Amino acid sequence: MSPIDHPQPLSGNQMPRSGGIASMMRLPVYESAAGLDACFVGVPFDLGTSNRTGTRFGPRQIRAESVLLRPYNVATRKAPFERLRVADIGDVAINPYNLHDSIARIEAKYDDILRHGAKPVTLGGDHTIALPILRALAKQHGPVGLVHVDAHADINDTMFGEKIAHGTPFRRAVEEGLIDPARTVQIGLRGTGYAADEFDWGRQQGFTVIEAHECWHHSLAPLMRELRPKLSAGPLYVSFDIDSLDPAYAPGTGTPEIGGLTVPQALEIIRGLDGLDIIGGDVVEVSPPYDPQGTTALVAANIAFEILCILPGVG
Repeated sequence: MSPIDHPQPLSGNQMPRSGGIASMMRLPVYESAAGLDACFVGVPFDLGTSNRTGTRFGPRQIRAESVLLRPYNVATRKAPFERLRVADIGDVAINPYNLHDSIARIEAKYDDILRHGAKPVTLGGDHTIALPILRALAKQHGPVGLVHVDAHADINDTMFGEKIAHGTPFRRAVEEGLIDPARTVQIGLRGTGYAADEFDWGRQQGFTVIEAHECWHHSLAPLMRELRPKLSAGPLYVSFDIDSLDPAYAPGTGTPEIGGLTVPQALEIIRGLDGLDIIGGDVVEVSPPYDPQGTTALVAANIAFEILCILPGVG
């Protein structure tokens, strides 16, 4: 198979990693997902943020740090660019003055991506963007399974009276029938809350909720093996909030919480989904103004690559 048939990341032996256009993994940039099996897409959006802003710059910084990535996943022996046609299709043109218009624009963009049969790997942006993405996916697949890795449950009914914000997407997703609660798993939840039952609404809907303290000092590979039967019954979406990780690993985010997951645990979660019907994924809540060394964005770029590596067809 030729590079023309399968776009390849630009090699560091062709162009120094300090040079060239900073697309995701230095892939070619396409105008649409036409002809692609999978695509990286940015959503530079932070209108739903409740605390520290800046995630609108997340996609750009993740791409900048992704120049350090190479095309082969040596640990898992995955070679996604040999098996799939993948490119960077740029950013959704959100409306920076109107949250609701932006949500509609995101949904329309993902309708188009899915119409071409491509699986999106999204660079956020705050977690509000999961709602329009799930709306588009549910049109094609019906209610989908969800692996949600996060410090926060994002199941608030409202935030300052608003139904759509970065703390509400998964309550809306349940109400709108976008996700299957029996096939929804939340991993890494922790921190302080406004009530002792902060995470119980999801459990009442049928979510499997694994709080961060249950993960301390453990490999999560056994957990993922235990969850596979629940998750294997249909299409599955992965939504990864970078604040699921402890701030020691990912300080550049809007709502950091101590006592979080480690980077190896994050890799175990994603690699533990290999072989399931993954229909896309996102990495959200990277805020470059709080990430001066680029550490958080570098981790996010690697997480996005790991999600690409578990898409069906990679082998």
